[in-house]
Amino acid sequence: MKCDVLTLFPDILTAYLNESIIKRAREKNLLDIKLYNIRDFASGPHRTVDDSPYGGGAGMVFKPEPIFRIVDYLKKDGEPRKVILLSPQGVTFDQSKAEAYAKEDRRFIFICGRYEGIDERVKVLVDEEISIGDYVITGGELAALVIIDAVTRLIPGALGDEKSAEDESFSWGLFDYPHYTRPREFRGMPVPNVLVSGNHKEIWLWRRKEALKKTIKIRPDLIEKLELTDIDKKILNSIEEE
Repeated sequence: MKCDVLTLFPDILTAYLNESIIKRAREKNLLDIKLYNIRDFASGPHRTVDDSPYGGGAGMVFKPEPIFRIVDYLKKDGEPRKVILLSPQGVTFDQSKAEAYAKEDRRFIFICGRYEGIDERVKVLVDEEISIGDYVITGGELAALVIIDAVTRLIPGALGDEKSAEDESFSWGLFDYPHYTRPREFRGMPVPNVLVSGNHKEIWLWRRKEALKKTIKIRPDLIEKLELTDIDKKILNSIEEE
């Protein structure tokens, strides 16, 4: 994954991008991330990036000029780019979107909005407007980190164990199954016997059943989108009987 992140607060991103899986992916050259301070492309002695809205109203609006200048600057190298505006009005980011982004050949430009909103004219530059959920946060920096993190986990070689990405929540359309490690019993709570049985078929069935149970309880709408196998249907029948 290659991306340019446009932000007023690069330090917010720097700390997270220099830790854990993302740090290792960058060191392996699996991830190329460059941060650009939007204020560096603003004009005037005060490098102003916002102004009051036409028509009145509360808050300030992100000016279009700095965004256009920085996007024009980045596109001068001729590398194909996909411009993403991070916004609560966008399409909701999910696992399928992460998988699509992981296969994308173009370099991403993530525009992190701030203030009350961004000048509508900026959207002529934008290929996709993306939201990370139905709520409002202070700026697009957190949203950019969520997307980068989710996509990084899908890049071959980014994780120590490639099967980790396949097994975790949403990669198979369900919530994750419960996980246990040593000790075998803790404060009267034992590890389920099936997990120490050595019977891999029974372990898989148990995990699948627990994942289906959790998903039904918390997000039943996901079950409706799932292509159920014959085994899934038998498991669901047994869950209903319980």
